This record gives sequence, C-alpha cells and structure tokens, in this order.
Amino acid sequence: MKTLGERSKERRKLTNLTQIQLSKKVGVSGVTISQWESGDTAPKGENLHKLARALKCTADWLLFGKETKPTSNAEWAGPMETWDSGTPLGDDEVEIPFYMEVELAAGHGIAEAIEFHGPKLRFAKSTLRKSSVDPTRAACVRVNGNSMEPVLPNGSTVGVDTSQTNVIDGKMYAINHDGMLRIKTLYKLPGGGLRLRSFNTDEWPDERYEGDAAIKQIKIIGKVFWYSVLL
Repeated sequence: MKTLGERSKERRKLTNLTQIQLSKKVGVSGVTISQWESGDTAPKGENLHKLARALKCTADWLLFGKETKPTSNAEWAGPMETWDSGTPLGDDEVEIPFYMEVELAAGHGIAEAIEFHGPKLRFAKSTLRKSSVDPTRAACVRVNGNSMEPVLPNGSTVGVDTSQTNVIDGKMYAINHDGMLRIKTLYKLPGGGLRLRSFNTDEWPDERYEGDAAIKQIKIIGKVFWYSVLL
C-alpha cells in the first residue's frame, strides 16, 4: 500500500508541478514538500487541506488512497443556522434536533428524549428522502476533539441516522462508548468485535474490541449521513 508521501508525489507529477511550485501553492518551503514526499514528516490540519487543494484531490485520498466520506448528498435547505419553534417551516423543510452538548448515560443514545427544546437545524425533505433518512430518526451532534481531523475538525456538525445501526465496513458512525459520544469509522471483526478507526491516525491509532468487550462497551447510535465543516 502506498504512503501519503508516495500518493502526494504521484499526484504532483500528474498535475505537472515541481516541488517548488507546489510549495508556493501550499505556503510551505520546498524542503517541507520533499520531507512530506519522502515520509520523514507528514502534513496535518490545514496544511493537509491546502496540499489536497493544490493537488486537486481530497484529503481522504491523500490519507487512505480512496474516498472515505459518507456517500449521502444531503444539503441544507437554506443557510446554516439554528431555528426555534417560532420560525415557520417551508413546505419542503423539516427540523432535526441539534444536540450541541451531548452527555450519554450508559446504554442510551441521542434522540431518545421524549421532548426536545433545544436548537434545530433544517433540511429539505426531498434531500433526506433521496438518502433514505427518516427525519424522525435523525439528529445532529457536534464533534469534539481532533481524532477525526482533517475530515471532521473540532466543532464540526454531523447528521446521524439512528435507524442505521448495522455496521458497513468503512462508514462513519456515532457510538456510545461507555457513556461517551464518539464519531468513528467502523469495521467488523470476527466474533462480533469492532475496529474503531480515526482519520487522525498519527495521534489516534486503531482500537480493537473483541466480541464480548464490544457488546458490553459500545452501542452504535447510528450512521453518519451528512456533515458540515466551517473553516
């Protein structure tokens, strides 16, 4: 399997850029580009995004050699903002609760409260239908921490379909891990186990939970069908 540096070098040559030309586009030195391509160091955070833009590819492709983003094409029905109960709904709009601060009790997920009085985000009904998302089974939550960077920086918002709890390898899910909300890419292991993968693998290596441990510690809340990143 190729490394990030090898993919970066390959892409640079395809776009007919020298290391110096690429360094100017990214805003780093030519030495830094050389170190990235050789694998001595690796771009992180905003530098990774800048490198991807300069090479006309995605950060996912540089990191993993393939696209790993959710396949949903969900979009906002309008500007990104929260709404209260007094704002009229459009004919093709639906409100989804936005849990800005989520604390999970063991065994429970999000969207299980009988009544929700917090902020809401609006989606187009038609868009959710295309993604087979039932708005009554959906919720939005905020991502905390840097484990899913650069795809999901701290403070990103994700939409979760709580009806989709069966694991599809390589898809992102919201999970209740011993009372803590986590967003991870999941993979099934033999015997009912799970492998949890972060995008920021330098700081957050893969976690493996074998059968019994996975069942006891991890409850799958739902599959991520949409996300929004404000930079």
